[in-house]
Amino acid sequence: MSFNPNRLKLARLRRKFTLKSLSEAVGMSSKMLSLYEKEGNNHEPPPSTIDLLSEALGYPTNFFFGSDLESLEPSTVSFRSLKSMRAAQMHAAISSGEIALLLNDFFESKFNLPQSDLPDLRGVEPEAAAEALRERWGLGILSIKNLVHLLEAKGIRVFSLSENTLDVDAFSFWKGNTPFVFLNNQKSSERSRFDAAHELGHLVLHKHGGPSGRDAEQEADRFASAFLMPQASVIEKAPSFATLENIVALKKNWLVSVGVLIVRMKQLCILTEWQYRTLMIEMSKAGFRKTEPNSFERERSLVLEKVLPKLEEQGYSIHKIASALCLPLDEVASLLFKVSIATSNKTPVKSEKTSPPKLVLVKS
Repeated sequence: MSFNPNRLKLARLRRKFTLKSLSEAVGMSSKMLSLYEKEGNNHEPPPSTIDLLSEALGYPTNFFFGSDLESLEPSTVSFRSLKSMRAAQMHAAISSGEIALLLNDFFESKFNLPQSDLPDLRGVEPEAAAEALRERWGLGILSIKNLVHLLEAKGIRVFSLSENTLDVDAFSFWKGNTPFVFLNNQKSSERSRFDAAHELGHLVLHKHGGPSGRDAEQEADRFASAFLMPQASVIEKAPSFATLENIVALKKNWLVSVGVLIVRMKQLCILTEWQYRTLMIEMSKAGFRKTEPNSFERERSLVLEKVLPKLEEQGYSIHKIASALCLPLDEVASLLFKVSIATSNKTPVKSEKTSPPKLVLVKS
């Protein structure tokens, strides 16, 4: 294959290099680098330059000679807290999403993964949409014990983000008929869980357009609150007089943060404006905005827990998967919830199956 300029651009954006900073790192003019990115098929860099680009970007040289990767238009990606995100962070995250598409194609070539079971709820009020989705999925008003497992059981591909910033909370998009969600693994378990519900809101409320910007974010937040904390169950369990102490005890019912539960109780008129403000002040003084009390274990992918051992039996360790896809090992591991990248001592066993095995997930 010939040199692929699109792959060079993806690697540069993923590593958060500007044209100027990368050109300086490899000792060439930014004009020449730009030419390689735009017209690499006609102006292919010499092998020595490709080696320098590979070293600077931390991508294997053969990565730059693959076919085009599926691209993501920024307008199709729903970002949480987009306002606080710099352009370089957004482009790096989108590039990570494009790499995840490559990984997902690899997984789907080996397994029959669950198909999407998400309705189009565009135009439906967020609280009603949350109730409708709970009814469709047979959840009633029960607490969701593991949201990531539930999303995966319903056909959503969930990947992790190892971004060195808290400004990239989460994002989601549809690719064809397959929904994707990405969660920052630096967030608290409570925050990550709410982010996942928020992105679920985008997937069902905004698949074919609708409000954008702040309005879309507010709708997704309202959906997430209602989906995680159904009105009936919150009203049933709410104390007659709310204190910070009993709210901390109460959060375990829905596995949410103290702040999110206080806001939900205010939305449902369980708290007066004065009670709400008082509790938020007490929460801040207690340091709960930075450190969540009575936290729980971070939710991880069940699909990966099932898929990766099976792949290793077929001779595909994480190292081998990265090598097969011509990707850096760190990029693959960062998308897979920081799974162990140690090679197994087991002798690989070749699969004799002629069709991909069906992966069955049990919702939590």
